[in-house]
Parts: sequence; C-alpha cells; structure tokens
Amino acid sequence: MTTTELWFDDSSEEDESLVELARNRKKLRDASNPLELDSATFIKNFRLSKEAFVDLLSATEEMLQRCTRAKSIPNILKLATALRFCAQGSYQLSIGNENMLGLAQPTVSVVLSEVLDALENFICQRWIKFNYTEAEMQQAKSHFYNNTRFPGVIGCVDGTHIKIVAPKKELQHLYYNRKGFFSINAMIVCDHTMNIRYINAKNPGATHDSMIFNMSALKAYLEQQVENGLRNTWLLGDAGYALKTYLMTPFRNSEEGSPESRCNTQHSRARNIVERNIGVLKNRFRCLLQARALHYSPKKATQIINVCAALHNICIFYKVEISPEEFPNEANDSHGGVIEVESDNDSEAAAIRNRILRTF
Repeated sequence: MTTTELWFDDSSEEDESLVELARNRKKLRDASNPLELDSATFIKNFRLSKEAFVDLLSATEEMLQRCTRAKSIPNILKLATALRFCAQGSYQLSIGNENMLGLAQPTVSVVLSEVLDALENFICQRWIKFNYTEAEMQQAKSHFYNNTRFPGVIGCVDGTHIKIVAPKKELQHLYYNRKGFFSINAMIVCDHTMNIRYINAKNPGATHDSMIFNMSALKAYLEQQVENGLRNTWLLGDAGYALKTYLMTPFRNSEEGSPESRCNTQHSRARNIVERNIGVLKNRFRCLLQARALHYSPKKATQIINVCAALHNICIFYKVEISPEEFPNEANDSHGGVIEVESDNDSEAAAIRNRILRTF
C-alpha cells in the first residue's frame, strides 16, 4: 500500500457539515424573536427595555440595509446582535453562536459595522447634548447644593481609560498609558441625573486629562458662555484639571480640619457622581470593562464608546433599572491616581473658589 492510500479525503464531509450548520443557523434566525423574551431577561441580554428597543429599531429602520433576499438578516436581529455585543463584551463568534441569534462570525462582523454606523449617526447627537435649558441648570444646581452644599454646579467631569488591543506599531507609544496597557482616554461630563452630557473618546491613553479638556470643543463652548455673561455656573473636576471660572477644582495641600479641607471634602462628594456614572456605564455595557479589551482599531473603539454612552442615556430616559446582581459596584479604578496640573493662575477663578470656601 502506498503512502497516498493511507490518506482519507474528508473534504466533502466538511462541506456538508458547513452547509448543515448554515442551514441550522438560518432556521434559528427565522424562528427567533428577541421580543418574546420576558422583560427581565430582555433587559439582562440587551440592556434596553422592550419599549426602548422597539423605538430605537423604528427610528433606525431606514438607515439599516433593507432585507431584499430571503437569507438576509432581519433588522430586529441586527440591532439585537449589536446590543448584545455591547452588553456582553464577548467575541463575535460567541455572540453569533448564541441561541437567540444564530449568526456566523463573519456575519456578526458585517452586522456590527452596519448597526454601529447607523447608531452613531442617529443617536449620539440626539442623546448626548451639553446645552442646558435654564430650568435644567437650576435643577442641577439645586440638587448638588442640597446634597453637598456646593453651589453653582451643573455637572462633573472626569476621564476614564477604555482598554484596547495594541494598535499599529507606529502608534503604540501614543496609546500606552501610565497604568501599563493600551487604551483610549475618554473624557465624560455627567449631570445630577447621571445623564452623560458630553463625551470625548478620540484621544490616546497617553494623553493627559487636562490636555484633552484644553483641546476639546467643550472648553471653547464654556469660555464662550462666560463671555456671553454666564456666571455662578461651573463643572467640578479633580486636580488633573486647571482651575477656571467655569471649572472648579479642589484646593492643593490642604491641612486636615481646615476650611480648605472641608471644602475639598464636599467637592469630592459632589464629584463622586461622575465616577459612579462611569462605573454604571462600564458595567451596563461590558465591552468597555478593562477585563476585556476592545479588539478593534482606535477609530472603531471610539465609535463603540460613543454609541454605548448614548445607549446609557437612552436607558436613563426609559428608566431601565439596574440590577445589583447583574451590575456589581465597580468603581472607576481604571484611571488610577490623579496627576496634578501646574499651579492655578486664573485669579478670577481663584476668587470664585475663595468665595465658595467662606461658605464652609
């Protein structure tokens, strides 16, 4: 017997197996309807309520490619696939193999790209807005003052690192942060309701918080508002930001028991909401957790972060409850200690902070 006679050609059996797998996946898709799940299970899997899901599906229907062939993926499963990815943060293969979806990994990749594009174009500008109405400003100021005695606050700002896989070699030094991993440093502003008012997720992990703020459209907008006469209104930020008339930061080197120390304590209490907000965002959409890096280019990772932030605001609008068991209380520990910026030199801002100090 020759050597060649020992080999058995099983390529035909492999082809038949793949055809059968594809056939079974199609049967699963045809029979699948995520909306048939009970409400608790639906929220656990997709994070949105059924009402929010249906409204979002209806709003993005025209943006998604229409099903023109029998084997095309229905839009309801496209949206469910993208939401499941954001919620679980797993690999495309495992997402597609779930019983409720039945998609091959290449199909999941195409679906994710299509749906994320549609969602970013539609929901981000509609659901993430910094401009406050006068009533919203007063509500925010009242909330922060009643809970922390810190006046004039309409929101809080902080940065958080979203872990990504190593980008192209020539870019790696930009994305390698001081915590020792590759990331995007996302700047987030939230209000008293934990609604994300602003997000900037386009900067590499090695970029300092203060630089991100200084280069942002938000800073230019706030400066313009001050020029237009806005007073006694500001954000709260940690020592990683510079003191400005529209951005109050803590006192440096305050002695325990001093008025400065008491002021810093209330400042920290008020600012804690943005840290909690980041924790809720990451636990709600687990693709952002540090435990599992985003396996995408920085540009695509930025898109995912933006979409998750908008979805977070949708969850707040539709009053989607957070289960303590499903969303453990994970703090914003991916940012680590704060690197302080140089000494404050804005005399007007320093005068405002000293005026606040006297109330403590």
